[in-house]
Amino acid sequence: MKNKFCIIFLTIIITGVLLSCTSLTAVADVGADIVGMINENAANAISTSTRAIGTAAKEINPEQEYYIGRAVAANILDSYTLYTENQELTAYLNNICAAITINSPRPDIYNGYHVALLDSNEINAFATSGGHIFVTRGLVNAAKSEDALAGVIAHEVAHIQLKHSIKAIKNIRIVQALLVTGASAVGAATGRDVKELTDVMNESVGEIVHTLINSGYSQTQEFEADNAALFFMASAGYNPSGLIEMLKSLNKVQTAGVGFGKTHPSPAMRITNARVSVKKYKVTDTSASRNARFAVEVK
Repeated sequence: MKNKFCIIFLTIIITGVLLSCTSLTAVADVGADIVGMINENAANAISTSTRAIGTAAKEINPEQEYYIGRAVAANILDSYTLYTENQELTAYLNNICAAITINSPRPDIYNGYHVALLDSNEINAFATSGGHIFVTRGLVNAAKSEDALAGVIAHEVAHIQLKHSIKAIKNIRIVQALLVTGASAVGAATGRDVKELTDVMNESVGEIVHTLINSGYSQTQEFEADNAALFFMASAGYNPSGLIEMLKSLNKVQTAGVGFGKTHPSPAMRITNARVSVKKYKVTDTSASRNARFAVEVK
């Protein structure tokens, strides 16, 4: 029975992404990570290596996190356009991300971490469970240093490692997915069963997208991500105060109800929280050595 549950859940993920081909076309320029469909070999490999989840209480595994995140990334790119005119800047952001993640508690995820720029003056950033991090040009332009940018990326990495987007899926969705076909194996599922499975997947992805773009995470989760970001920054040699620097910049330019102002607690509240946590980190401030690189890369 556990194996049947496993197959059922994987079918939700694979069917949902296959039916999202229109959205996936939009992510062709992000790189090989997000491009294209799930081929048969990839699906079989996942099915072979995946353990039965059995109940909603058990964690979604890394492969499942990735494919759910990939579908979420496709949906985000239905609302935003990728900025591809400055590949050097994109590479720079990915290098910052690599420095942060390689020194973090979870340096390796199923298909790695990838940062992409969104062509928008809105000040915002998103991260999916699949390791996709999207940062708007408006947010990059608001940063005053590499350490400030590192604070943004570390915050998004924290959301991934703390599995906040996966937690945005209501448990009822997973329970419903497991019960849709009852004791039937996927191979014997009817057209109605497949439709219900697909609906569950779409609803789950929709819940995450709504959280990222509209409602935002809870205040507790945002503070948790900031606290983790401070730790990640210190571990990578960045000055954790760079996050506070970024929040001060956001406090000057952020518009209530738009971008970060719509989905995050106020910068003032986050600064207060971060100032309490940053005191535990004693890191030699080497940010001046990165100023020249930042000035060249962020044009």
